[in-house]
Amino acid sequence: MYYSGLYRANMNSWTDTAARSIILFLTLFMCFVATRSQIAVPRTAHKLNEPQGECNNNNCVEDSASVINKWSLPLLRSGDKKLYLGIFFKANWYKAAQYCRYHGMHLASISNQEENDKLEKYIKDNGLGHEHFWTSGTDQAEEGSFFWLANGRPIGYTNWNAGEPNNFKYENGEEEHCLELWNRDGKGLKWNDSPCSFETFFVCEM
Repeated sequence: MYYSGLYRANMNSWTDTAARSIILFLTLFMCFVATRSQIAVPRTAHKLNEPQGECNNNNCVEDSASVINKWSLPLLRSGDKKLYLGIFFKANWYKAAQYCRYHGMHLASISNQEENDKLEKYIKDNGLGHEHFWTSGTDQAEEGSFFWLANGRPIGYTNWNAGEPNNFKYENGEEEHCLELWNRDGKGLKWNDSPCSFETFFVCEM
C-alpha cells in the first residue's frame, strides 16, 4: 500500500499537501478516515459575506486567494515567526490546515510562555478573546502524545485549561485530538483538546 500527499478535507474535494514528513502523511491520512466516516460536530455556521464574495465549506480555500489579495490578514511578529489570524471564516482543523498550507504557511505552534502571552494579547486586542482558535497541536498519531504539526516536534511548553487534555468522548463516538485556544473559564486563552471536526477560527504561522 502506498500513500500520496492527497487528503480529503471534505466529502467533495481532495488536496495536495506537499507533505514533507511521515508524520504529516499519517495525520492527513487520519483526516481522510475521519471525513470519510462523515463525523461532524459543527460549532457554528461559518459563512463569510464580504465585498469580494461568500466563503463556505466548498469554496473557502479556493476563494481565499482573492480574500488575501484584497484584505490583509492580521499579523503578529514573534521572534522568527509571523503569525496570522484566520478570521475570514470558521473551519475544522483539517480545513484550517489546508488553508494555511495553501498560502505557504502552517497552523501555528507555540514554543514558550512569552509567545503564548503575546498571541493571547493580540487576539484580545482585536476583540476576539471570546473566540476559539485552532493551532497545529494534535495527538492523532498517539493518544496523549501531543506534537506540533507545524514542525513535527513534541509539545514542550504547555498552557492547558484545568483538567485538560481530557480526550472527552462524544455521543457520536468522536474524541478530542486537536489543540485549540479557548477562554473557557474567563481566565484567558488556555489550551483545550477538541474534536478536530469542530469549526472555528485558527492561527497560521510562517
